[in-house]
Amino acid sequence: MTARRYDREAGHKRRETRPVRTLTVTGPGLDFPHVTQAAKIHRHRTDLKTGKITRETLYAITDLTARAASPQAIGQLARAQWGIEAVHHVRDTTFGEDASKIRTGHRPENMATLRSFAISTLRTAGHHSIAAGLREVSYTPFTHPLDLIGLP
Repeated sequence: MTARRYDREAGHKRRETRPVRTLTVTGPGLDFPHVTQAAKIHRHRTDLKTGKITRETLYAITDLTARAASPQAIGQLARAQWGIEAVHHVRDTTFGEDASKIRTGHRPENMATLRSFAISTLRTAGHHSIAAGLREVSYTPFTHPLDLIGLP
């Protein structure tokens, strides 16, 4: 059985269309144990400022049933994952997380939490660019960063 869904949205100076197709997978011969659904997400993105069009195709497999893994549900799961990836991208490009030498015990998790907290705090304070927000609060160290979260 095949199912489809089209999601359209505009924002961040771009228009995006994401057709999602799911297919119920049956029969032997697959090297993925327990797979029951396969999905294809094709993203069409148009930059409204430049007119540049980009296309990207993503594939996914899952052990969720057809009812649990409808095209709408798969689309929502993919969007949630892209949000997580966006945070990881900011943590790596702004804080150099991938190059960090902190690797043992709970320290990597603790630092990731602190970086995410800093990103969240800066976004709540209205900074769209985390790098620019970090530069701004660093001009008055030990006072302004604490003001962002309401500490004297």
